[in-house]
This record gives sequence, structure tokens and C-alpha cells, in this order.
Amino acid sequence: MDFLLRPWPWYISGPLISLVLLILVYFGKTFGMSSNLRTICSIGGAGRFSDFFRFDWKAHLWNLVVVLGAMIGGFIAVTFLSDGSVIALNPETVSDLRELGFREAGKSLLPAEIYDWKSVLSFKGLTLLIVAGFLVGFGTRYAGGCTSGHAITGLSNLQLPSLVAVIGFFIGGLIMTHLILPLIFGI
Repeated sequence: MDFLLRPWPWYISGPLISLVLLILVYFGKTFGMSSNLRTICSIGGAGRFSDFFRFDWKAHLWNLVVVLGAMIGGFIAVTFLSDGSVIALNPETVSDLRELGFREAGKSLLPAEIYDWKSVLSFKGLTLLIVAGFLVGFGTRYAGGCTSGHAITGLSNLQLPSLVAVIGFFIGGLIMTHLILPLIFGI
């Protein structure tokens, strides 16, 4: 039982992800979380306002099970399969985050400086959420999918556009980490 209370190593979780992808390929499906948002918007009637949302959303209901499974799986993992340990961060990363103003870096998964209600409901927090949400939405639409869709499904299917998108995601992440994040948090 102790094995279940620790993070699973790559040689367990990697083959499980591969198994899911093989099952999806067998049934002629592709995986991606951002397509679920399109489906949810279509169900809600967004097709009245944009052609992008006019499609047979009923054919994509199966993918909503992925979202439900991710939420249920996350709840089960945190509630029943967690030993309460915090995320293991490299000491240099903790030091860098403290320099950016994250006081409790490495002590919780979600830093309070970004995710507690006081921070979220501040002008800076709301601005960050709105701008970040717009950029993620725009980037996902422009790239034709999200990080999970391109990095997991697209790369496993050897799709060149997914390789280009994943390289772009990594470059964007590096720019955000080393250039923009220090500007936002005042270094």
C-alpha cells in the first residue's frame, strides 16, 4: 500500500499513458483537453455566435469523460492516495522562486502569492488571469490544440505540426520563466 502513497515513477505512468493512447488509436479517437472546452461551449449554444462552435458535438461527448476522469482521479489521488508530502523542488528552484517573492516555495503545490483568494481578487491577480486566459485560449486555437493534445497525442502519432507546436510551447515557457515572470513579480 505504501507504493500507492508515493508518486508513481515514469516506468509505471508512461506505459499507462501509452496504453490509453493505443486504445484511442484503436477506436480512431484523438486526445486533447482543449477540444472539451469547444464541446462544452457548443453544448451551451455558442454556435449561434460563431461558426467555430457549429459542429456535431454529440460525436465528441466521449472526450468529456476524460475531463470527468481527470477530476475524479485527481480527487482520489489527493484524498486517498497521498501521503501529504509536498512537491520535491530542486533547492536552486526554491531559491529562485524566493527571489521572485514566493515565500513558501516548495511547501505547497499552489503558491499562495498566485492562488489564494486575496491574490486572485486583486487588480494584479485579475489582470494576470484575464491576460493569461486570453493568451492560452488564443494560443490553443492558433496552434490547433493544447499542450496535452500536441505533446501526448500529436507526438505519439508522429505529426510534424505537433512537434513544431511543442517546441513553441517550450520556448514560450522558457521566455515566461526567465523574462516575463521576473517582470511580473518585480525583479
